[in-house]
Amino acid sequence: MIQKNDIPIDSIVVNEAINRLNIKDFGRATIREVVAISGEVEKKSGVEFIHMEMGVPGLPPAKIGVEAEIRALQHGIASIYPVIDGLPELKNEASRFVKAFIDLDISPECCVPVAGSMQGTYTSFLVAGQCNPERDTILFIDPGFPVQKQQILVMGCKYESFDVYEYRGEKLKEKLESYLQKGTIAAVIYSNPNNPAWFCLKEEELKIIGDLATKYDTIILEDLAYFAMDFRKNLGMSFQAPFQSSVGKYTDNYLLLISGSKVFSYAGQRIGVVAMSDKLYHRKYEGLAARYGGGTFGSVFIHRVLYALSSGTSHSAQYALAAMFKAASDGTFHFIGDVMEYGKRAHKLKEIFLRHGFEIVYDKDMDEPIADGFYFTVRYPGMTGAELMQALIPYGVSAISLLTTGSLQEGLRACVSFIKDHQYEQLEYRLKKFKEQYPVK
Repeated sequence: MIQKNDIPIDSIVVNEAINRLNIKDFGRATIREVVAISGEVEKKSGVEFIHMEMGVPGLPPAKIGVEAEIRALQHGIASIYPVIDGLPELKNEASRFVKAFIDLDISPECCVPVAGSMQGTYTSFLVAGQCNPERDTILFIDPGFPVQKQQILVMGCKYESFDVYEYRGEKLKEKLESYLQKGTIAAVIYSNPNNPAWFCLKEEELKIIGDLATKYDTIILEDLAYFAMDFRKNLGMSFQAPFQSSVGKYTDNYLLLISGSKVFSYAGQRIGVVAMSDKLYHRKYEGLAARYGGGTFGSVFIHRVLYALSSGTSHSAQYALAAMFKAASDGTFHFIGDVMEYGKRAHKLKEIFLRHGFEIVYDKDMDEPIADGFYFTVRYPGMTGAELMQALIPYGVSAISLLTTGSLQEGLRACVSFIKDHQYEQLEYRLKKFKEQYPVK
C-alpha cells in the first residue's frame, strides 16, 4: 500500500517527535535518535517509513553459522567460559580465511575473537593509545562510523580527523603526513569499503598509508566490516585473485577488524575477529610495560584489556564464525553471492534519487564510479544535510546527516538494508512530491 494521500505527513506530528528528544542541532542527531523520531512519526501517522538510517543486515543469517552454533549449544558449551584467546578452531580458520581472501599470512595466535568489531575497535583504541605516552591521539580518515568517535569520547581520549573527499590518490600522502609528523598520533583508522560513502581506497592509497605507518611507527586500524563487498570485483573466490585490498600488504603495523555482522548477516550474535600482524602482536612497548609490568601488544590486548572488558567472547558464536570461515575458505559457502543483494538495491535506489533532482555526494573512487553496495550518499541542491534530513521525514524517508560521520560535505547517508520490494514505488512517488515542494533552482 503506497498511502499517497498521507504524504506529506502533518508537520505537527513531525515536530512533536523531534521536540520530544530535545535535539538542538538536528544535523547532529545520532543514528538511534533518527530511528526513534522516524519510528514515532511512523506510529502516529500510520505511514510506512522507508528506513535508510540504520546499518542493520536485512538478509537471513548464514545457515552454516546457525547450525554450528546450535550444535555447540546442544553439547553444553553455554556453561563453559570461552578461552580468552579464542576457540582454537576459530583462530585457525580465521588465519586461513585471511590467507584465502586477503592473501596475508597471519598466525592463528594473532587472530583474536571479539564481541563484534565494535569491541574490536574499542580494545584497539585503548591498547594503541597506551603504547607511547607521547602518542595520545587517534586519527580518523573520514567519513567514518560515528560510534567509533563516541568510543573515543567514552574513553576520554583525543582524536583528530580529516575528510578524505579532497585528498584521494597522491594528495593523501601530504595530508596524512601532516598529522603523523606531529608525533602525537597513536593510531589511524578508516573503513574499506567505506561507511558511509562506500568508496574503496585504491592500492596506491593503501601503499601510501602503509609506507607512512612504517616511517612514523604508527598503528593502522583497518575496519573491514564490509569485507569483500566491493561488487565491482569478484572477491569471493578463495585462494585466488582478486583479493580484498589491505594495508597489510604495505606495513607490519596493522590490525584488521573482520566482522561477522554484515557479510555473514550475523550481527545479533556479536562476533568478529581482530587479526593483527605477527610483528605487532609480539612487539613490546615501553608504555605497556610501565602500565602492566610487561607483556607484548598482543598479550596485553587479550589478557589485560579484552579480559577486563568481557572475559571473552560468546562461546557458541565462536563455533558459528569458525564454521562460516571454514566453509568460505573451502569454497563451499559463496558468501558474496548472498550479500550482492545490497548492490542491486543500491542501484535501484540511486536511480530513483537521481531522477528526482538528487545527486550522489561521494560518487567516484578517483576516476572510477563507486560500487553499488550497503550505503550510498545523496545531496539535494540548495539544502544542507540537516535541512534535507528534516525535510524528508514528512515524506516518510529517514536517513542520517553526513555531518555526524566527519564529512565536510552536505548530504545524507542512506542504507539499503531495510528496503522492501514494494518500497521502490513508494520512494518514486514520495520523491516526486518532495521535488514539487522543493523544486531544484
